[in-house]
Amino acid sequence: MIRRSIAAALLSILLCGAAPAPERPLVLAFGDSLTAGYGLDAGLGFAPQLQGMLRRHGIAAVVADGGVSGDTSEAAKARIGWTLDGLPRKPDLVIVELGANDMLRVLDPALTRANLEAIMVELKRRDIKVLVAGMRAAPNLDPGYVARFEAIYPRLARENGSAIYPFFMEGVAGQKGMIQQDGMHPTFAGVKRIVTGITPAVKAALGRP
Repeated sequence: MIRRSIAAALLSILLCGAAPAPERPLVLAFGDSLTAGYGLDAGLGFAPQLQGMLRRHGIAAVVADGGVSGDTSEAAKARIGWTLDGLPRKPDLVIVELGANDMLRVLDPALTRANLEAIMVELKRRDIKVLVAGMRAAPNLDPGYVARFEAIYPRLARENGSAIYPFFMEGVAGQKGMIQQDGMHPTFAGVKRIVTGITPAVKAALGRP
C-alpha cells in the first residue's frame, strides 16, 4: 500500500513529460505527513507549493512529493532506496524532513539518529545533495529528551557536510491559523509560511542564490 501511494505521488513528475532536464532541477521532498500535505487538498501541500515558489524565483524546478504520513525514521529508511529508484533521474537535491513521529512516540533519539544517518549514507553513496530539515521536540517532554532529540539535526548535517534548515515548522508551530485542528499539521497558510522560510536554503543548496 505504501509503495503504491509513493509511486502514485512520484508519477506526477512523469505526467509532465520526460525526465526534468539539468536546467530544470529535480528536488525530492522526503519526509512524513508534514511534506505529504496531510489534511490538505491535492496541490496544496509542501511539494507543489515549493515548486510554485521556486518557479516564481525563476527556477524551473520539479519538486517530487516523497512524503508518507505516519512515517518514522525507521520506515523512511526502509524505503529510501526504492523511492529514489522510482524517480525519472537522480535528484539534484533531497530535502530530508523526518523525526516528528519518532518524537511523538518518544522513541530513543539514538535510534532516530541511526536511521537518519543510514538515509544520509545512502544519499551520499548516490552523490546526491541533501538539505536537512530540523525538528524540535514538544516542550512538555523531559528536558533531557528534548536536548538529545534536537541535537540530532545539526550534528547530522555537520558530520555529513550537508546544508541544514534548523526547524521545518519555523513560524508555524503553535501559531493560530497556521495549524490544523489536530494541533500538529500545517494549514495551507502554514505550508505557505514553511515554503517561504525554507526557499532561500533550497535555492542555496541548488547553487541558485
